[in-house]
Amino acid sequence: MCGICGFVHSPLPEPSPVLQRMCHTLVHRGPDDEGYYAAAPAHLAMRRLSIIDLDTGQQPMTNEDGTLWLVFNGEIYNYRELRGRLQQLGHTFTTQSDSEVIIHAYEQYGPDCLHHFNGMFAIAIWDETRQTLFLARDRIGIKPLYYWCDGQQFVFGSELPALLAHPLVPRQVDCVALDQFLTLEYIPAPRTILAGVAKLPAGTWLTFHDGRLHQETYWDVPEVPVPSDPMACQEQLAELLEDAVRLRLVSDVPLGAFLSGGIDSSTVVAQMSRLMTEPVWTFSMGFADETYNELGDAAAVATHFATHHHAQVLHPDIADLAVQLIPHLGEPLADFSIFPTYLVSKMAREHVTVVLSGDGGDELFAGYDSYIAQQMDRYYRWLPTSWRQKRIPGLLDWLRPQPAKKGIINKSKRFAEGAALPAEWQHTRWMMFMAASDKARLYQPDLRKQLEGCAAADPLVAAFHQAAGRDPLAQQQYVDLKTYLAENILTKVDRASMAASLEARVPLLDYRIVTLALNLPPYLKLAGGQTKRILRQVMQGQLPHRVLHKPKQGFSIPLKHWLNGPLRPLMLDLLTPETIRRRGYFQPQTVSHWLTEHQSGRVNHSHRLWALMVLELWHSTLNHSPAH
Repeated sequence: MCGICGFVHSPLPEPSPVLQRMCHTLVHRGPDDEGYYAAAPAHLAMRRLSIIDLDTGQQPMTNEDGTLWLVFNGEIYNYRELRGRLQQLGHTFTTQSDSEVIIHAYEQYGPDCLHHFNGMFAIAIWDETRQTLFLARDRIGIKPLYYWCDGQQFVFGSELPALLAHPLVPRQVDCVALDQFLTLEYIPAPRTILAGVAKLPAGTWLTFHDGRLHQETYWDVPEVPVPSDPMACQEQLAELLEDAVRLRLVSDVPLGAFLSGGIDSSTVVAQMSRLMTEPVWTFSMGFADETYNELGDAAAVATHFATHHHAQVLHPDIADLAVQLIPHLGEPLADFSIFPTYLVSKMAREHVTVVLSGDGGDELFAGYDSYIAQQMDRYYRWLPTSWRQKRIPGLLDWLRPQPAKKGIINKSKRFAEGAALPAEWQHTRWMMFMAASDKARLYQPDLRKQLEGCAAADPLVAAFHQAAGRDPLAQQQYVDLKTYLAENILTKVDRASMAASLEARVPLLDYRIVTLALNLPPYLKLAGGQTKRILRQVMQGQLPHRVLHKPKQGFSIPLKHWLNGPLRPLMLDLLTPETIRRRGYFQPQTVSHWLTEHQSGRVNHSHRLWALMVLELWHSTLNHSPAH
């Protein structure tokens, strides 16, 4: 695991200091080592977190004749199998690392080498002979990769701050990306918050040669037949779960697991406990507010499998942490759960260097409430439009939000908000946080003008069209896999774990499990309001009953309360009318109105206000990045 960066054909009088500054921004991703390759026109760098082949796995890595140079972030789990195959084809190895397997696989297969890898990765290879840079991102988008190209020079890195350390990379905000962020709380690939800077989409490779870019998608979730017998599907899933976890136990350093108390992370811990000879180290984060707290469920799983368990309670005094953590995001991301994810990563890093997590289970097995809401909407839509669009939301507006995380009033308000949005957005309506009416009040006229003809939901609609022909539930899962999972959930886990110099592996997102899950019949995932049916059936008898049958909780924090408590000074400091006016995007009076409503408890504006706070914190870090 590490951070990578570099540039090609950059007309800098002294490129080495620039490369060093770029690499320095990634120290948290790789505190153990650094490496450089500099032979104009290419300059590559990396920071290493040593996981496999601790003694000889240094990068940049080269082939036998020194014509290919690699920097790589991630892990190739099946590298031992590939190494043997490549040796039979005549390749000579000098290390035991997965990095060297990548370079020889590329030498043997070219871009098709990506089809041979089972792992999480962001890869950069400089081909001296062809004077070509090759970049690739893993199938699911577990590892990040950013780039900028102006038609002459090319700059890339694992995180946005690495690019900003290069003096040629522009710093102009992309207004469409800004709108997407405020609507979705993340920015879908390929856009980033900066105009002209892009994220390489998941399952994609790219080459830069002679000023030209060429990009291809090498993997998309295939439509394949699955067994017609539900028991055969369960057996296949059980086998894949075990093998996926087994592959991700390969490590030369200590490893453990995040344990939230939900079925996904508990499933991973169950597999680890069966496969490992030593007790599993498990780590949990909880809250004093019992409606948000799952520590009891996590403890039940830890006791069941006799793990070395560590748990902490997250307290609301996180204002300083917010200011420290936002820079590690690189670009705005408003997912509340970044805090517990970072703190549980920090706790885990005191004992292990690698953790396995249960991320991906909600997308693969239809675990989100939004999937249930979409099913309910089939009946709700029989109501007259005026009732759905105005009367019912108006009536619910009179009700104050409940203090609890969920509850009938809170869920009804959220359902009515989402159901009033365009039906073509399907379940993603309940994953949006700023409607057109909100934007009409919030956005300055100039921003609204720049956004004419653009809609924040466009990437989601495009993904729905890409999945046309699949059954409706699989279509929704596909959209989440390509957008919300890759650019919110996995981005959050990557940044939070890497901020603590911890490697996080996600066995449920083994591409073989992803393929099976999206091709399963809908009733094996969601039926009668029960989510993750097949996963519950596979784990029947293996997990405590209280965990196996509990509803989805979500790994979030009581931010709506904390914004009226310990986070209130930070909120008021960041969102002053003067600050809002100076940025020039928003109407200060609208922000002030939202602040007043939220502080009175009349309306829960926590998502909107937190997004604006994150944006302001990001802006302040932009002005202090290395190349400024």
